[in-house]
Amino acid sequence: MATIEEQIEVLMSGTAYGDPETRENMAKDLRGRLEECERDGRPLRVYCGYDPRTSDLHLGHTITMRKLRQFQDFGHDVTFLVGTFTSLIGDPSDKDSARDQLTMQNVEDNARTYAEQAFKILDEDRTRVRRNDEWLAPLDFADIIRLASHFTVQQFMARENFAKRIEDEKAIYLHEFFYALMQAYDAVAQEADVQVGGQDQLFNILVAGRKLQTGLGQKPQIAIIMGESLPGTDGEIKMSKSLGNHIPLLSEPWDMFGKVMSLPDKAMAVYHKLILGWAPAQVAALEADLRSGAAHPNETKMRLAREIVGIFHSPVDAEVAQARWDEVFRGGAGVPEDIAEAELKVEEEIRDILVRLNMVGSRGEARRLIQQSGVRLNDAKVDSLQASVKLEMLPAVLQVGKRQFVRLIRANGDGSG
Repeated sequence: MATIEEQIEVLMSGTAYGDPETRENMAKDLRGRLEECERDGRPLRVYCGYDPRTSDLHLGHTITMRKLRQFQDFGHDVTFLVGTFTSLIGDPSDKDSARDQLTMQNVEDNARTYAEQAFKILDEDRTRVRRNDEWLAPLDFADIIRLASHFTVQQFMARENFAKRIEDEKAIYLHEFFYALMQAYDAVAQEADVQVGGQDQLFNILVAGRKLQTGLGQKPQIAIIMGESLPGTDGEIKMSKSLGNHIPLLSEPWDMFGKVMSLPDKAMAVYHKLILGWAPAQVAALEADLRSGAAHPNETKMRLAREIVGIFHSPVDAEVAQARWDEVFRGGAGVPEDIAEAELKVEEEIRDILVRLNMVGSRGEARRLIQQSGVRLNDAKVDSLQASVKLEMLPAVLQVGKRQFVRLIRANGDGSG
């Protein structure tokens, strides 16, 4: 059995809080809670929440899931919390405008397969699955007033995203303040020892959750805040369902393979680190090999795609997806053998490429086709209207409908990428 110090080393790995003092305090609190639990003969109560704003979880969510799995492997009590009630508002963290509000039917439809998706990482037999409408839905207005009395308006207005909205003269709606309050109550309802989250959850976990627990007579939870976010398929912005730059866990194997192959080269190192769990020395060696030419970007990306598909589907599915990919670039799998080639000089939005190459009649038609899943890049559906093709993604096959194909290459004609 792992010692407390061994557990702290693993559980605090990959965390960041904006300043070293906070991290030291969290490590100290974690040590104290582990010692307390050891004396009491009970495991830590750990959870992370996932809001079903859409029907799929994505690769970015697996970063916190892997941290939950570490807690599981040390024998702690882990809850996968489905935010069936918080989803009705949507987390305003890092958002420059209010989210659309969902109905409970929307949420129920989206949440149907969340646990099944989570079990691709978590141990099903050791995972407690709960929904936060269990305790949030029964609260009445008097309860809300009582809970809200533990916070000041100034605390919320100090949040960077709210401050920026004020500066930009954008609206902040009153109901958006309720999200942090509801998430804080999740910690209270579960008497949580630990909550895991990403950087966008610093305020919700470290401030709101701990403050409400303390105000209601509980020991404040330890915040395990992951230090890095997974970039989306654009290689830059954090992977997000709302931005359409995500790789869903429910992707078909060939679609997942194609989306990984569409990643810019610069994203490969962080994917190896956060998704495959490579150690810093391994990642550094990979980066050095890519710089020196000892490792070819496309070959490296293919291996990455195979491994990711193998994790979330199966090794057999990964081989089939690889074979389909090979066929596409050999002119098989329904792709004409001699498809036209077009040069790309700079990063360009896919809608603009489609218009420039006369594959569609207008940007409006391009928008409609993307929204109807009629555009594919490297055999992966293009989900975002803002999706673009960067030079380091090349060569790449762009497809419209069933019959229009073009192979995009660098303007120098060497096809390297």
